[in-house]
Amino acid sequence: SISDGAAALVLMRLSAAEKGGHVPLAKIVGHASHAQEPALFTTAPVFAINKLLEKLNWKAADVDLYEINEAFAVVTMAAMRDLELDHQQVNRHGGACALGHPIGASGARIIVTLLSALQRYDMHKGIAALCIGGGEATAMAFERLN
Repeated sequence: SISDGAAALVLMRLSAAEKGGHVPLAKIVGHASHAQEPALFTTAPVFAINKLLEKLNWKAADVDLYEINEAFAVVTMAAMRDLELDHQQVNRHGGACALGHPIGASGARIIVTLLSALQRYDMHKGIAALCIGGGEATAMAFERLN
């Protein structure tokens, strides 16, 4: 469901954060995207995540938590099946079907949700992935710093 929302993320070099007295939450360690036939949109995040895992030389099991944004629950279910993920690793606090799709803020929302969950559960690695529509998806990997 479409919902109201707003979000802001502050990105900067670690050196700039330290110089300014800021405490960074995490670092971005990689990203990947994928596009395929629009009719196959439900599996696009799987391919984006697999490309990212390969790029980072990680295995799916190396990642503590996943936030997979979806307009349809089958997107997350397909990712869990194809990547062999435990349901406790995915959308730990509810996905977009439960939380809504804040217009213009979905990407920031899933990143903030992921980083908060990594901190709350004292975990280290996370991947956020989005269906972009039309058979496209993007994925970004994070490592918690504190």
